[in-house]
Amino acid sequence: MLKKDLRIKYSLLRSSLSTQELSSKSIEIANSVLQLPIWNNQYFHIFLPIEQKTEIDTEGIISILLGLDKNVIVPKVISPTQLEHFLLTDNTKFTTNILNIPEPVDGITIETSKLDVVFIPLLAFDESGNRIGYGKGYYDRFLKDCRKDVIKIGLSFFEAEEKIDDIAPTDIPLDYCVTPYKTYSFRTS
Repeated sequence: MLKKDLRIKYSLLRSSLSTQELSSKSIEIANSVLQLPIWNNQYFHIFLPIEQKTEIDTEGIISILLGLDKNVIVPKVISPTQLEHFLLTDNTKFTTNILNIPEPVDGITIETSKLDVVFIPLLAFDESGNRIGYGKGYYDRFLKDCRKDVIKIGLSFFEAEEKIDDIAPTDIPLDYCVTPYKTYSFRTS
């Protein structure tokens, strides 16, 4: 399928989830994340969900990370093409931006070179680890600036599509994708 068709399909599927389904599926995903071979790392970047788009509630994953004394980094949109990254602390204050994304007001910035693991929002992904988001390219540009060995983990309510037909050369594939029912690994080593 083409990205534009998948965006429509998965936006509709997500919007049909009840509050209870959203909560239980988010908890299943958080529990499955515990099984990934990522826990020797220290710097974990994670998105905060856009509630209006029925995104995965990442609070459970954040709680796990904080409970394991990991450095949790959250993004802030600073231009139409760029994100900035802040350390989550007890003093972090949040606001909702024009895109309805919760983000830190300010704080301690963290360079992308420090990041070990990035949890990535998505609408859909395929069996090769390709993902699609909302089409603005924030995460592909951000991931391009990360270290080559950064671990890229997608989080999805739904299972993989067989193939996304219109992958671009600038699209960066996932290493893993975690769903409520299955964890996909796309790592070659």
